[in-house]
Amino acid sequence: MNSDGTVQLWDPLLRLCHLSIAGVFFADYFFNEEGDDWHQWLGYYALACVVARVVWGFVGPPSARWADFWPTPARLAVHARALLRGEPCHRLGHSPIGALVMLLMLTGIAGLVLTGWASQEVDALWGADWPTDLHSWLADAVLALVCVHVLAAIYESVRLRENLPLSMITGRRRRRD
Repeated sequence: MNSDGTVQLWDPLLRLCHLSIAGVFFADYFFNEEGDDWHQWLGYYALACVVARVVWGFVGPPSARWADFWPTPARLAVHARALLRGEPCHRLGHSPIGALVMLLMLTGIAGLVLTGWASQEVDALWGADWPTDLHSWLADAVLALVCVHVLAAIYESVRLRENLPLSMITGRRRRRD
């Protein structure tokens, strides 16, 4: 723990993956034309970040490990009850519901890359509408999850009186006893 009451929580690789995936999704959703070179290469970069994050969940520091925050039914139930009762449920790392949303976003990004690749590169699918339709649906679903993620981070920041988005930038988080 630092003299200011904070602890190093999010390591540089985790923060780079988070920022990269967020930036790529934003750029590809709002600015890059579907199928153009930038859209494709950024998608592949996002997949590399997802793969790095998955591996980091097994070999990274304790706060990045899946075992630390995997959203088990019991953890999800405890967190949901605390939210419904308005009780604090302070975890140093990911909350169980936050972890579930994060896993859904990572899965959605991987699905976007797979459907984007399939619609462009698999000859047997040439002219088929379903890969691009699924790609568009996944993009909208990930956008909805991103909105939930951002709103939840703001809500929890206010509720816990702690700037959670800032902790992802600095890597530091206030420790509560």
